[in-house]
Amino acid sequence: MSGHETAAWVYDGDEQARPLLMVHGFRGDHHGMDLIAGEIRDRTVIVPDLPGFGETSPLHAGLGLNSYIDFLSGLVIEITRVFGLPPIVLGHSFGSILVSHLAAHSPETTPELILVNPITTPALEGSARFLTGLTKAYYELGARLPHRAGHALLSNPIIVRAMSEVMATTRDPGTRAYIHDQHARYFSSFADRSSLAEAYETSVSHTVTEVAESLSMPTLVIAGDRDAIAPIGATRSFVAELADATFVELGGVGHLVHYERSEAAASAIGEFVRTRT
Repeated sequence: MSGHETAAWVYDGDEQARPLLMVHGFRGDHHGMDLIAGEIRDRTVIVPDLPGFGETSPLHAGLGLNSYIDFLSGLVIEITRVFGLPPIVLGHSFGSILVSHLAAHSPETTPELILVNPITTPALEGSARFLTGLTKAYYELGARLPHRAGHALLSNPIIVRAMSEVMATTRDPGTRAYIHDQHARYFSSFADRSSLAEAYETSVSHTVTEVAESLSMPTLVIAGDRDAIAPIGATRSFVAELADATFVELGGVGHLVHYERSEAAASAIGEFVRTRT
């Protein structure tokens, strides 16, 4: 797919309906979208591993924003060729940055758009600037250290668990255990240390708000009101800028809507896409 050997998981559904392409977030892989994808049964759902993560190797052109846009554009073209119908495109978190910029760059590839926990706040500005800089230094150090030491740092289970604890908002012990298990299993499935650092740089250097004025297509935005990574106030302001937005704000959940409120998210997605088929 897309001219680059791409690992993608396909959830079978009605082949007469337009397929749904889901793009996961930073450091994850296709597993992160599994709960939502499994709830959508009226159409085929395609979830690739982004280049540099899971089973998809990094791009030869690097993992900058333009390289990711070119990759996704090629993927949309290939899905359209295979299924005979253009996919509806969805992005979560880092994936929201990539698909929104794809939509702004090539609106013909994305006649509608779905953004889950979109990144609406510049990570390099404001109150999160220090933490972002510290995290950036962490990834850069991991890339510079000797291989074994660098990989051990970046995949350290204590650090991964700490990240997971910070992001999880649910108090349900079963859901928290599932989230921590998913992160422990797949949060370190990156291809190599340097590409991980490059992808992180891309993830904190851009937002969906950069292209808000160009997103004229019908857009579904799903967000949690306790999202510490993309605060809800900024997301509400972003939605207000969109030409044709449907906004679903979920109470009591943060940045892990795809884990903590997957059924509600799938329901909102299903309702939105049924009007676009």
